[in-house]
Amino acid sequence: MTQPPPTLDLNCDLAEGEPPEHTAALMSLISSANIACGGHAGDDRSMNHAIQLAQQGGVHMGAHPGLPGNFGRGPVENLSVDAFISQVRPQIQRCLDQVTAVGGHLHHVKLHGALYHATEHTTALRTAYISLLHELCPEAVVYALASGQTVATARASGLQAWDEAFIDRAYGGDGHLISRDQPGAVLTDPEIITTRVAALRRGAPIISIDGTPLSLAAQTLCLHGDTPDSLRLLQAARAALQ
Repeated sequence: MTQPPPTLDLNCDLAEGEPPEHTAALMSLISSANIACGGHAGDDRSMNHAIQLAQQGGVHMGAHPGLPGNFGRGPVENLSVDAFISQVRPQIQRCLDQVTAVGGHLHHVKLHGALYHATEHTTALRTAYISLLHELCPEAVVYALASGQTVATARASGLQAWDEAFIDRAYGGDGHLISRDQPGAVLTDPEIITTRVAALRRGAPIISIDGTPLSLAAQTLCLHGDTPDSLRLLQAARAALQ
């Protein structure tokens, strides 16, 4: 079974339609790649390109399934377990097959966007997700919200899970990300990114948008590939980790 790295893991969502050269530049700065599987974004070509880059660079390869439409960030209030499984299963399998084809192994799975948050809030979806991972890739690490329900459920079921903190997104006082349509939801100042990474690295609280201190014992840090100026922000995060 894969063990957590000695220092904080740095992950990024990739193969989401960004130019191939941008994928390569971001990949060079991270230790884990969340590779879009054709649901919310990407296709076989972009997925294979990211997998090849990750394999060459020694970067952890992870499946990043999402919902079609609105870049996978639409409402999911009425999403049934069957519909959830019908979306997630083929995407994970698609990525797993491509990773295996290059002689690699699927290190982790991280849901994208609305699916990521749906499993936090809906017990039936969370249970179905964990059961699916046991079936398809029981050796894979579950990347999910730090101190959340999904990591707790995964661990209780015998799966490995890494608590994930976001370094380019604002948190509410409840420890959940605030909606992207709210002012200040996306963080794009390198100094803010550096400050947050430094706090998480030493185990200090980060400050939510309403001033609440949040203690997040994170094992992996995420910066989104589609955040404006993501390359410069990742460079700042990498420097802060080193």
